[in-house]
Amino acid sequence: QVQLRESGPGLVKPAQTLSLTCTVSNSSLTTNYYYWTWIRQPPGKGLEWMGAIGFNGNTYVSPSLISRTSVSMNTAKNQFTLQLSAVTPEDTAVYYCARGLDSDYDYWGQGTQVTVSS
Repeated sequence: QVQLRESGPGLVKPAQTLSLTCTVSNSSLTTNYYYWTWIRQPPGKGLEWMGAIGFNGNTYVSPSLISRTSVSMNTAKNQFTLQLSAVTPEDTAVYYCARGLDSDYDYWGQGTQVTVSS
């Protein structure tokens, strides 16, 4: 069974950089044609696609977040990471990692709450 698990700080101060890691089990990041995605859901709002990294290391980031978002992978640990800089309270959300792209996801992590507050 494929499993994804998000990890990272639950509380971040404004202007800091948020770093989240998704650890993947029973599925290799580099398997052909797999994509690994970060999605978030602010309180009371819908899902927002943030960015993704492909099996070949190509990255994709939402135009609305591109100036402060990066996605990377560590193939040795089978993990991929989201970094979001200059966070504000508007970045408070539940953050999910998932396998797939373009709203076609077959496995999700359980989600991790991130609150931006001083």
